[in-house]
Amino acid sequence: MLMISPRMASGMQEKQYTPCLLSFFIYNPTFGPREGEEEKKILFYHPSEVEKNEKIRNVGLCEAIVQFTRTFCPTKPAKSLHTQKNRQFFFEPEDNFWIVMVLTHEHCLFSIYFVCLDFVYFLWNLFNGTFSRAMEAGGVELLTQKLEKFFYRYLQTLHLQFCDLLDVFAGISFFPLDKMTYLKIQSFVNRVEESLSLIKYTAFLYNDQLIWSGLEQDDMRILYKYLTTSLFPRHSEPELVGRDSPLRPEVAGNLLHYGRFLTGPTNLKDPEAKFRFPKIFVSAEDGYEELHLIVYKAMSAAACFMISASVELTRDFCEQLDSLVGPQLTLLASDICEQFTINRRTSGPEKEPQFKFIYFNHMNLAEKSTIHMRKTASVCLTSVHADLMKILGDINCDFARVDEDEEIIVKAMTDYWVVGKKSDQRELYVILNQKNANLIEVNEEVKRLCATQFNNIFFLD
Repeated sequence: MLMISPRMASGMQEKQYTPCLLSFFIYNPTFGPREGEEEKKILFYHPSEVEKNEKIRNVGLCEAIVQFTRTFCPTKPAKSLHTQKNRQFFFEPEDNFWIVMVLTHEHCLFSIYFVCLDFVYFLWNLFNGTFSRAMEAGGVELLTQKLEKFFYRYLQTLHLQFCDLLDVFAGISFFPLDKMTYLKIQSFVNRVEESLSLIKYTAFLYNDQLIWSGLEQDDMRILYKYLTTSLFPRHSEPELVGRDSPLRPEVAGNLLHYGRFLTGPTNLKDPEAKFRFPKIFVSAEDGYEELHLIVYKAMSAAACFMISASVELTRDFCEQLDSLVGPQLTLLASDICEQFTINRRTSGPEKEPQFKFIYFNHMNLAEKSTIHMRKTASVCLTSVHADLMKILGDINCDFARVDEDEEIIVKAMTDYWVVGKKSDQRELYVILNQKNANLIEVNEEVKRLCATQFNNIFFLD
């Protein structure tokens, strides 16, 4: 289906607003059912300095809205409330546990911020398990302590102004590799898991892109987002000159390497070093499995090793891992860099394309963007204007309303063309800078893009 969207095109003239978090709270209506006990319902409230009666009033209002909307659809209560001053988002991840986020932003895209609310819970789940699990372990008191500790830190890193279409997809960027280099990585993973039998799962990333994972897809999705938007940016440092170039034989022969732990001990030689690693929860046949998360990096390559939380990790084990993984990972990082450089050289000099695109595959969660130059939790550098990013979000909202495959073409006020294609669980968004093109020419240009960039992927014409 082809159509021009005047609503989206005219939206370019709207004033731009920056979303601001007014409040964020978690409550359970069953914890304070009687009058005078309303405060017991509140498990976490941000900002904490808000007066008690106002907290109770705000939570009570959300509870009333949810109950009122249940009368119309018992299985699907309200997800958001849009008022003149703010927009409230409601999410019930577990029975009777509600997470509420209130933004001062009239023109925000529902899909983007509701997904942000989803992710908040999934990230909590990754490091703490379910709310119910914390309740079983230590009751309401332990749950409120854990919520306070986790969300006090997390909300300081929540930069809603940088959220866009990639946050809606929450996909995984895969690093393109030739077969021989991929086999080297697979061989490395097998050797390490065989030598260090405590390791249950491994993930391998290069340049913040995934190459190999032994985790379930949904678990890897959340872990990938945490690694690329939080852990890696915190530990980024200027690379040494020549560090990513192929190593000299004598250096490799001496087993010198650039490996280091991003989680756990910062210096193995320190006699006071702590060998504590963050614990994560991943899917298992009988519910959840608790694991130590070891993230080890050499140059641009990172390996994540997951070990059962019931095992105590010692200095000896960490030294063994460092001596085994460090040299191999350093050489692998060098090989990947060299192969990537050769591939870029053989493909010739890159010309500035007439188009930018975002691609997402719902089946394997693969995403690719030539629009984003850098994307972390606190930084979002894009090569197009914010108005065009908003149009992409509008098209995505239209796609979410229907199950059928479709195509939308928008002519923006700035003479850019924006195209969205949805076909067979895949979505492609293209921004074209062709001022004098007509609808037919734009459609043909997108077909050429699909043929060159996605020649092995079927898109419905």
